[in-house]
Amino acid sequence: MPSKIETDALLRRSTLAIVMGGGAGTRLFPLTKDRAKPAVPLAGKYRLVDIPISNCINSGVRDVYVLTQYNSASLNRHIARTYQFDSFERGFIEVLAAQQTPQGERWYQGTADAVRQNLRYFLEGDHQYFLILSGDQLYRMDFRKVMEQHLTTGAELTIATLPVNAKDAKSFGIMKADAEGRIHEFVEKPKDPAILEDLQMPAEMLQQLGLPTTEARYQASMGIYVFNRQALIDALDNDCMDFGKHIIPAALKKYKVHSYNFQGYWEDIGTILSFFQANLDLCKLVPQYDFFDSAAPIFTHARFLPATKINGAVIREALISDGCIITDAHVETAVIGIRSIIETGTTIRETIIMGADYYAGAVGTDPTRPAPGIGRNCRIERVIIDKNVHIGDNVVITPEGKPDDMDSELFYIRDGIVVIPKDTVIPAGTWI
Repeated sequence: MPSKIETDALLRRSTLAIVMGGGAGTRLFPLTKDRAKPAVPLAGKYRLVDIPISNCINSGVRDVYVLTQYNSASLNRHIARTYQFDSFERGFIEVLAAQQTPQGERWYQGTADAVRQNLRYFLEGDHQYFLILSGDQLYRMDFRKVMEQHLTTGAELTIATLPVNAKDAKSFGIMKADAEGRIHEFVEKPKDPAILEDLQMPAEMLQQLGLPTTEARYQASMGIYVFNRQALIDALDNDCMDFGKHIIPAALKKYKVHSYNFQGYWEDIGTILSFFQANLDLCKLVPQYDFFDSAAPIFTHARFLPATKINGAVIREALISDGCIITDAHVETAVIGIRSIIETGTTIRETIIMGADYYAGAVGTDPTRPAPGIGRNCRIERVIIDKNVHIGDNVVITPEGKPDDMDSELFYIRDGIVVIPKDTVIPAGTWI
C-alpha cells in the first residue's frame, strides 16, 4: 500500500487532469448562448470550471487541461486571470479548444473523441496517470484517496461511483462490482426492472459504506475516471466516441477496472433546473454543499471589489457577493452575484442574479446603454438573471401562468424557470 507521501508525489508529478468542457451546452441554454458551459457563473462569484480545478489543486494535481470547443473566449480569459503558478511551482492550467489538424477537421463527437483528438498533447509529458473529469458537476472530492485506492488495487482504470436509488439509476451508467471492488458489468441507463435487480449493490458493500440495507442501491458512474497511461492509449485506439457508452463497456473485458465508492454531495448541474436548484440550495441554513470549507477552498478570480453595501433591506436565506448595493429591498432565497444593484421597493424571491462585469460609467462601456442593475418597485420570482442585465422600474418577472418551456425576445422559460439572457435590457413597466 503506497504511503501518503508517495501518493501525493504521484499526483503532483505523474498525473494529468483532463476537464471535459462539454459540447454546445444546449441543456443550459441560454446561459451557454455566449459562453462555454464551464464558464457559466455559479454561487454568485465562481464559475462551473472552478469546482473540478479546485478539487485538483486541493488534491495536489497541478497539471490540468480543460477541453472545450464552443464560445471559449470567456473561459480562456477566466482561467488566464485566475490560475497562475509562480516560477518555483511546477504546473499549468490551460484550455485546449477544438481545432483542425492534419489528423482531423471535425468537432469533438463525444468525450472519448475529445480526449483522442488531443492525446498527442497529453502524451508529450511523462504523466503515467490521467484523471478525466466533468466540467459541470458540483462536488468536493479528494483525488488523493482515489489514487491511493487505484494504486493499492493495481487497477488499470478506476471509475468513481455514487450509490443511487432505483429511480435515479435509470438516468446513469450503472456498474456492478464484486467484494474487492472490481467491476464486471456495466449497463447504460437500465430501464428493465429485471436488469436493475441484478445490478444491486450487495448488502456487505452497503454495510461497509455505512448505508442502510433496507433500500436497494446501485453504483452510478460519476463520469470521473483514472486511467493508467498505456490503458488510455489502448482504450482510444479505435473510433469510439464516448467513454460511458463505448469505452467503459469495452474496457471491462480487457483491463482491470475498479470502482471508487464516493460518499458525499454530488450534483450534475447540466440543466437549467438542476443549476437553479443547486444554486438555491446554497442559500439554506445548512446547504448540502459547503463553500465555507477552509481545508479545501474553491478558487476563483480575485476581483478586489469593495464590500457589499446594504442601505436597509429584509434579507432571508441569501448569498450576497462582493461589490453589491442593495437599498430598501426584500430578498428571500436568492443568490446575488458580484456588482449587483437592487433599488428601493424591489422584491426578489427564489432568484439567481449573476451580477455584472462593470458599474455604471465604467471606462470602455457604451454610455448610451442603461447600466446593469434592477430598478425600483420590481417583483422578481423564480428567475435566473444573467450578467449585465438592466431591469427598469416597476417590472414584474414570474413564470406564473406560463408554459414550462417557451422563447421570447427578452426571455426564455426552461423547466418552469424564467431566464433573462446576458446583456438584456428590460424596459420599465414590463410584465413578464
